[in-house]
Amino acid sequence: MTTTDRDPDRVLIFDTTLRDGEQSPGCSMTPEEKLRVARALAELGVDVIEAGFPAASRGDWESVNAIAREVHGPIICGLARCNADDIQKAWTAVKDAARPRIHVFLATSAIHREHKLNMAKDEIIRVAVEGVRLARSLCEDIEFSPEDASRTELDFLTEVVQAVVDAGATTINVPDTVGYTTPQEFHETFSHLKRHVRGADRITFSVHCHDDLGMAVANSLSAVQAGARQVECTINGIGERAGNCSLEEVVMAIHTRQQVFGVRTGVHSQKLYPTCRLVSSITGMPIPRNKAVIGENAFAHESGIHQHGMLKHASTYEIMRPKDVGLSRTNLVLGKHSGRHAFRERVRDLGFELDDAELNKVFERFKALADRKKELFDGDIEALVLKLDTESGGPWFLDSLYTESQSGTDASARVQLHHADGRQVERTASGDGPVDAALKAIEEATDTQVTLRKFEVRSVSSGEDAQGEALVTVEHNGRTHRGSSVTTNIVESGVRAFLEVVNRIELGRQGGRAQLARTDVREAQEAV
Repeated sequence: MTTTDRDPDRVLIFDTTLRDGEQSPGCSMTPEEKLRVARALAELGVDVIEAGFPAASRGDWESVNAIAREVHGPIICGLARCNADDIQKAWTAVKDAARPRIHVFLATSAIHREHKLNMAKDEIIRVAVEGVRLARSLCEDIEFSPEDASRTELDFLTEVVQAVVDAGATTINVPDTVGYTTPQEFHETFSHLKRHVRGADRITFSVHCHDDLGMAVANSLSAVQAGARQVECTINGIGERAGNCSLEEVVMAIHTRQQVFGVRTGVHSQKLYPTCRLVSSITGMPIPRNKAVIGENAFAHESGIHQHGMLKHASTYEIMRPKDVGLSRTNLVLGKHSGRHAFRERVRDLGFELDDAELNKVFERFKALADRKKELFDGDIEALVLKLDTESGGPWFLDSLYTESQSGTDASARVQLHHADGRQVERTASGDGPVDAALKAIEEATDTQVTLRKFEVRSVSSGEDAQGEALVTVEHNGRTHRGSSVTTNIVESGVRAFLEVVNRIELGRQGGRAQLARTDVREAQEAV
């Protein structure tokens, strides 16, 4: 579908979870995790996946290229600054996609021109045009973003946009880079551009909002009302600082208030909840209970008046149905005598699609869990699926864990680990509680010293024997790392989550993790 012949009432969903979203502190993903998220986004029905910033590092290039080769359906997009090296790297990374796109950007606001770029207005236009022309010589689908557009003088913004449209840009993204604008202001900005840019009817206007003042979704919807037909957003709203426009919120706002916005998306809303949970599990960023659309409390009603109304008719207090976003209302499910067929159906009911190998792996874990728990709930199955590829990746593996503690004295822990290279290590340590002791023993065994910043535990289901998810956040050499694990033993969950962090750090030492090569590239990655 080209820009000129597509349905004017269809809003494209441009997902930047793997680029802008991954820039949240501690949200970095391995190449395998990025590929898993990209496949989930394709199943969700997003129109564009911004897979990364290929010039940032070799690892980022490889991740974008793998997604371009292996994920089918959406447009696969790579970000680039307006310079030849970035653009060439972006093209080589995405060119294997069935539908590639290059996304180039350059700052335009006075504050960026003066304090970051030290460039005059005419030089900004020249560099932007040269970047778009080079990108267009390689790829037909070119997006341009004037960084910090919401703080750019409107006349100059119009001049820049006109120049890059004339140079061949097919999508113009107008970013509120620092979350500064308001809905009315942004509506006026888009209305002005659509009125004053020649050829505006031949391009797609896009909107990209940050949530620093809590208005990212509202600003994005205001832009849609003014004619934007692409919304750039992330799963769970993750992203730099306060985050980005939340995909699930903007999609369901358009779906629920279609009579107001008069547009629609191609997103399969029933897959929103499992996709959001997958990203939460991989990034270690919990979904707040009161998160709109997919939070635990989104369809909970405690007030007696509300409950009475709900019993009479659900629409009295629910503007969306739980099943519309893929949220199951089933409580007790299955047991240790349940068969593989029933288990597969329940997994599908929860919104997940597994191949035979994945199903077999999760089913074995399910049977093992069923031997330890009296009752199994949807949350238990969901946790097993979500942790399918994120645990036990090595190179360090936990063989055994023993802890001992009593009030008034230090706790002790003994861990036995083995390494993928064949080493076996056992260490004992003491600490302020069994978790502290076990983590210290792992640090000593793996020769990895970190600073523990946060340790969180939450229940993923109900009952005294519920599984507990441990989330561990550490700092190592100035970088933040997160790990998570789910078991019925809270101490073991914490140990496995910590070991996941240690493994990520060691893989980084070996060059297996995508690391940014230069500070200026990191700053550029944070730009749009």
